Amino acid sequence: MQEQVLKQSQVFWKGLEKADTATMRSVCDDKCFFVHIGGNCDLDREMDAFEKKVFQPTEIVLHSQEARAFGDVAIVISDVDYGLLLGGQPTTHHFTTTEVFQLQNDEWMMIQFTFTALVH
Repeated sequence: MQEQVLKQSQVFWKGLEKADTATMRSVCDDKCFFVHIGGNCDLDREMDAFEKKVFQPTEIVLHSQEARAFGDVAIVISDVDYGLLLGGQPTTHHFTTTEVFQLQNDEWMMIQFTFTALVH
């Protein structure tokens, strides 16, 4: 189970690094919700930000990931450096992310994604 959830998480991260919204959507429930420094939004609004290049990822480094299961819900905690262009300026942020997945029809789907900024 943990390997399956981590695999789904990594598919999402690879899509995110390439701003590939089709790949990101492939692991998200239609009602997935995102919480981050820029605000809170639903899946369509989050993907729209990538499509309009509001978020332009440059490099993502996953330092570690840990999955924990609670029945048909699993949580992935990721330690990540997220490089992106914001307003044309390169930035890198160190985050812990909390990714919540639910088992739906034998497939783990992301239902919540939260960025928490870490202070060095």
